Amino acid sequence: MALTFELDPSFTPALRDGICALWADVTNAGGAVGFVPPVTAEEVRPDLLKHLVAIEQGRARLLVARDAEGAVAATAFLTLNDHRLMKHWLWLYTVMVHPRHQGEGYGRDLMAAAADAARSIEGVEAIRLTCRGGTGADRFYAACGYKEVGRVPDAIRVAPGDDRDDIIMLLRL
Repeated sequence: MALTFELDPSFTPALRDGICALWADVTNAGGAVGFVPPVTAEEVRPDLLKHLVAIEQGRARLLVARDAEGAVAATAFLTLNDHRLMKHWLWLYTVMVHPRHQGEGYGRDLMAAAADAARSIEGVEAIRLTCRGGTGADRFYAACGYKEVGRVPDAIRVAPGDDRDDIIMLLRL
């Protein structure tokens, strides 16, 4: 079954709770989305609120995918640059697909929908994202057309003695 994507959905308490639950589930399944497990939905809520402030200020857009049951199954945040010399590209943050949907091609669908959303924004010519080294995410993004354009060694400390590279990737639209 295919996911249903929506850009800039109406933000309701149910959507908020769905994204928080998704974020916790992805993290607890080993996803590299800003936390390390274990984490609860309540612990990720403040980070979601930061994204929502950016949306309210017109600096970000939310892409949500729902599964056949209507549950939040995937998300990505497209964050615009406010620097006058960098308005031609945007950041893609908090790219998540629920673990129960892993291996169904939904990650590629989400990345394609994010690229389509970015193309709909006037003047945007590229998407940048970063990912945590050692997770395989860089290989996934490369398979979606992204190119590695930079790497900061040991920039992410997952735990004492477990430092990972911060990999910077770019997709030209």
